[in-house]
Amino acid sequence: MYEDIIYTIPKHMHTEETLKKLIMDHPEIKFVSLVGIDLAGNDTDEKIPIKAFLEDLNTFLTGAAVQTDGSSVSLPGIASLNNAKIDMAADIDCTWFVDYNYDHIDPFTHKAVGTLRIPCFLYHENKAVDSRHILKSSIETYKNSLFELFTNHPHILEEYNITIDDIENISATAATELEFWVKTPNDKAETEELSTSQVLKEQYWTRTKGSVRTALEQTLLLMDRYGFEPEMGHKEVGGVTAKLDESGKYNHIMEQLEIDWKFSEAIQAADNEIFVRTLVKETFRRNGLEVTFLAKPIDGVAGSGKHVHVGMALKLKNGKIINLFTGVKDHYLSVIGYGSIMGLLKNYEVINPFVSATNDSLRRLKPGYEAPVCIVTSLGLTTHLPSRNRTILAGLIRDLNNPLATRFELRSPNPHTNTYLAMAACYITMLDGVYYAVENNKDEDALLRELSKKPGDEFPYLETSRAYRSEDDVFEDFTEEERVAFFGKAPATVYENLTAFNKYPEKLEVLKRNSVFTDKIINSFRTTATRRWLTEISNRILNNYIDEIRSYKALHSLDKALDLDITNWMAINELRHYIMKDSYTNRSLFTKIKEAAASENYTKVSELQLELDEKMDILRKLYNSYKKNLLDI
Repeated sequence: MYEDIIYTIPKHMHTEETLKKLIMDHPEIKFVSLVGIDLAGNDTDEKIPIKAFLEDLNTFLTGAAVQTDGSSVSLPGIASLNNAKIDMAADIDCTWFVDYNYDHIDPFTHKAVGTLRIPCFLYHENKAVDSRHILKSSIETYKNSLFELFTNHPHILEEYNITIDDIENISATAATELEFWVKTPNDKAETEELSTSQVLKEQYWTRTKGSVRTALEQTLLLMDRYGFEPEMGHKEVGGVTAKLDESGKYNHIMEQLEIDWKFSEAIQAADNEIFVRTLVKETFRRNGLEVTFLAKPIDGVAGSGKHVHVGMALKLKNGKIINLFTGVKDHYLSVIGYGSIMGLLKNYEVINPFVSATNDSLRRLKPGYEAPVCIVTSLGLTTHLPSRNRTILAGLIRDLNNPLATRFELRSPNPHTNTYLAMAACYITMLDGVYYAVENNKDEDALLRELSKKPGDEFPYLETSRAYRSEDDVFEDFTEEERVAFFGKAPATVYENLTAFNKYPEKLEVLKRNSVFTDKIINSFRTTATRRWLTEISNRILNNYIDEIRSYKALHSLDKALDLDITNWMAINELRHYIMKDSYTNRSLFTKIKEAAASENYTKVSELQLELDEKMDILRKLYNSYKKNLLDI
């Protein structure tokens, strides 16, 4: 956009002298915003005039806090109305971004007005309670535990021909990506049209056109200026072909896109994603397009995922980097790598609530949409043939020509997953498996045998009743009954997912290692997710269904209708009444849900929600068949 503006301020420039000079040289930066991430994944945004920031710069840089009202963040059970003060402390050890408002041109500099966004930590009663700090604590625990294990079990490092004295640092590496739907405002596309295009893969990696192409190209160029090192932007499987209007411009746009960029250290990777999401929305909006990051914006059509890649590396004092997951011998993984994936899979039930905490996130996780439904991994058919299995939960990513590329790809997250909490839960549960592997002197062969176990095979760590690895297509090569027997039953609602905290107390304790997750944090997150689940059902889902149900009207005329048309309409109308219309003698499904929610009978709400989704699916199919059989409408 502009060649002489700055986009980032890296951590080595976070000194009082450097910042003052930088801001004086760039008067287009008018505001500062401290960005904290609450337990719902919301990022705070406020406007502090740059003058006030400069006057109090030393306070910001020394970790002193700016106070805010706890009602502005989602921390139930922590920041209450009678104890609501939240302190925001700037994080000076990460990259700061300058967010430009291209709709607001400063009349003096003739440049877009910029806001310096500074990631921060949120404190309540002098204790950190935000998502960024939880991730930081998880990584520090993993790193410190590895140093302890290396000290007590030095043979682990012998494979790399190093000792603990050769290590300068341990780095948690991570990467995310974004899938999203883009459309022209107020446009709607027929689900059947979208579904057909998806099955035929008409949109996958095809050429972008018009305003979508422009917005995508602008986004990638801006990402490069911010140092995100974008790797690719392309069409995903969902969408339909846009239409040309009379002026030669494309309208009726309904497309699914994906953007990928390079990895970073874990906390920085999560910060980058938050900013990229804003960058995407604003860039497409300036091109007259609407973006949604919902996991399942359209029923019956592919949802949007956000695969999260996690790794662990040693930085040696001589500058060399060693990937701790890469197998030194002819093996898929190292001992630490095997332990990490085993810990993640064994404890995934208590990770999943942080990954899938919304209604549409669980709607996305259905068989047949390249979205994982089973707790299972894939390593590859042989050590010389990396896995390409896209049906599993957490896959091993390897590049035989690049040992540094070894990592795990968690495929279940979606764009609204709180990446900080999801990664924190992954790292702390991975550590549980590493402790098992190292402290029990397990070698790669023993760990591979346990990871590849069949249901009923007994091993010390992984559960006897189930399997954890599959190189087969989990959707096509197993029946539903086999999937459940082999890999467990996936939760179908937010409430079912949250009950894992009660069902698996021993796995919950794994999250609490070194107080990374505390009871207070877990209960606050659970309350946040439960409230959001109920509010969305009562105030959004039911209201949307009301409009949809009312749109299903009788289309036949009695003089032309056949008996099949009348029968079809009677079935449709009966189902409409069952779902949303009360009588003196019967309560509708809507009313039952509202009553269960009011009485806090969450188990009942969950059961009724599943019934409602099933009935709505039947209603849509019935009405579609009814319409198709009519000659005149």
